[in-house]
Amino acid sequence: MVKMTKKFNFHRLNHLIDQIKQKIQYNESYLLVIQEKQLKNRIKKVNELKKKNQVQIFEIWKKTLTPEAYTEIFSKKEIEKLDRSFYWKKRASTHLFHKKVKADKSLYEDIKEQYENDLAKLNKIYLSKKASILSKHALGTNSDYIIKGNQELLRKEEKRLNEELKAFEAQLILDDQEKYNLESAKIDEKNLLLSAKLEELEIKKASLLSGMTTHEMPDDVILRLTGLRMQFGGLVAVDNLTFDVKKGEVFGLIGPNGAGKTTVFNCITQFYKPTAGQMLYRDKNHDIVDLNDFAVHDVIKHGIVRTFQNVELIWELSILDNLLIASHTQYQSNFFGHLIHSTRFKKEEEILKAKALKILTDLGLLGYKDFYPIGLPYGVLKLVELARTLMTNPKLIILDEPAAGLNDLESEKLVSTIRKIQKEYDCTIFLVEHDMGLVMKLCDTICAISFGKKLAIGTPKEIQANKIVQEAYLGGE
Repeated sequence: MVKMTKKFNFHRLNHLIDQIKQKIQYNESYLLVIQEKQLKNRIKKVNELKKKNQVQIFEIWKKTLTPEAYTEIFSKKEIEKLDRSFYWKKRASTHLFHKKVKADKSLYEDIKEQYENDLAKLNKIYLSKKASILSKHALGTNSDYIIKGNQELLRKEEKRLNEELKAFEAQLILDDQEKYNLESAKIDEKNLLLSAKLEELEIKKASLLSGMTTHEMPDDVILRLTGLRMQFGGLVAVDNLTFDVKKGEVFGLIGPNGAGKTTVFNCITQFYKPTAGQMLYRDKNHDIVDLNDFAVHDVIKHGIVRTFQNVELIWELSILDNLLIASHTQYQSNFFGHLIHSTRFKKEEEILKAKALKILTDLGLLGYKDFYPIGLPYGVLKLVELARTLMTNPKLIILDEPAAGLNDLESEKLVSTIRKIQKEYDCTIFLVEHDMGLVMKLCDTICAISFGKKLAIGTPKEIQANKIVQEAYLGGE
């Protein structure tokens, strides 16, 4: 009973520590959101002033033109439109002429005379309308002296407005920096208090750990399976499976259909409670925990996230909203805060939206953010699933046949994306895959199983050369 109480207190302390760390991270992230909002607002204000200045410049620039140039420039579009209109009218008249001649050649002279009269009328109307356009855009006499004076005025005005624009932008930056500094000071004060609370909890945790039996695991290992067994009645799906997954590597689990690969994933994520065995995991706080102690819905909070063989997106939501849905565990505001859209909730939503946009940008998916999943290429949907896993701040990403249904080009893109996630997001990747080309190219370590039992574990070259694997899975030499 005492042991259970200590374990409960340990998990409770870990939960509180995670909450405080997340608050500190949110506060720091919100400063980036503030900077982004300030930048967008500055750009908007500067562009508004630019448009206003352009109107002033345009009015002066018109006065620098000669009457001929002014008329040509401002009447050009209207005359082009007029030309197109009369081109088709003349063409229709010509077509009608040929049609009448073909119907009765004996009346050729009368038809021709009527045709020429029609063309003359059209030409007269055209010249009248063109003259009207030119008259509308005519400019009074501008002497060379006046034009030169206006050109000088234009240069001075452009210079003055540019200096005004720079001064305006500089003042905006100063104002924004002052507001940012005030907000930064508030956040620093909050984080200082949170750090003090965090330190207290860490001391309590250390004291509690000193009286507990703790698990041990090498520093470079993030997941250790020891004697894992999963039995369904008389069927043994996983039989005494043991291996280590090292931090930061891409670990592949291979085997024929029915070998027990997905069952292993379901045991790690607690979809199934194993019949026997131990699964040690180094969590976000670098504590070694037994995954068997957690409920299925708690696993994600410790930095383990998975995808499934089929694409599991919400089809009625946009790609951006699909990512935001995945971040539900990252919110700290309560149900009531969500209901009334409290200030805290709005801040969290802004932070998570900025995070989602960054992830989509990093993975080359930003152009799809407002699209709905229905109709998008299958390869894109697979990448969106990968992007969605990153919203949970994972340490271990479990991928169940990520390349299933992809063509060669999409598989290449998948490989580069997984490598990018591994390096830039500091994640360990654990995958099951039947595409041996992809597995050998991508994985650092491979474990081959058959009928739930381990056949071999090693580098891709070692697995390819292993006789037992060749016979049991790859079909021999």
